[in-house]
Amino acid sequence: MAWTRAWTFGWVLGLVVIQPGAGSPQLPSTDPICKALNVVTNSLVLHSRVHFMKHNMPINYTIRVHYEEIFKLKNVSRLRRNVEGLEEVDLQDTWLRVNRGILMRIKDALPTKHPSYNYTSDLKGLFDNVAQIFTYPEGREPPERIQRIWDALGSRLEKRWTVASPKSLLDNCYHTMHCVFSSCFPSSDYCQRAHWRGEKKAQNLEVPEN
Repeated sequence: MAWTRAWTFGWVLGLVVIQPGAGSPQLPSTDPICKALNVVTNSLVLHSRVHFMKHNMPINYTIRVHYEEIFKLKNVSRLRRNVEGLEEVDLQDTWLRVNRGILMRIKDALPTKHPSYNYTSDLKGLFDNVAQIFTYPEGREPPERIQRIWDALGSRLEKRWTVASPKSLLDNCYHTMHCVFSSCFPSSDYCQRAHWRGEKKAQNLEVPEN
């Protein structure tokens, strides 16, 4: 059965990827934003992303997104390198805006009876909770490049749109979360693409169909 195969695959990925020292560290329990992100992390583990955003979707399925919603580690590195006056809170706010929008797009594209609908809806709720806790400094004006990104996220201009798979979008979300919230995920390795290569190897495991 296809569903049995998918869940078995997820269980195997959990054994391979979620090992002590291989996943996210325990987050500071006293920081509300870190506690909220810890819940998000638990819902975004690899086997969940593979099962709900790949196995449950048609082959080569994509959704329309803004170019700015393709928010990868290389984008974070480029902004840190090139934007004068950039602070981590600017990247964190950008990450939150991007991924709340992405989850809404995925949710809106799915019928309510789709097997990934409830997962997506629940995940969107977790991100909404993070948004309630996260605070951007009052009176701070973001750098011009960051403001342009925020403005573009609300644009309806056709030239600003592209397509991407839900799985790739949530992969980007998971990886960049660990990079931009360094106080919650204290390791510089999370900002390196090489750190996440093990995920791809685990994803390529083949599980025999029952």
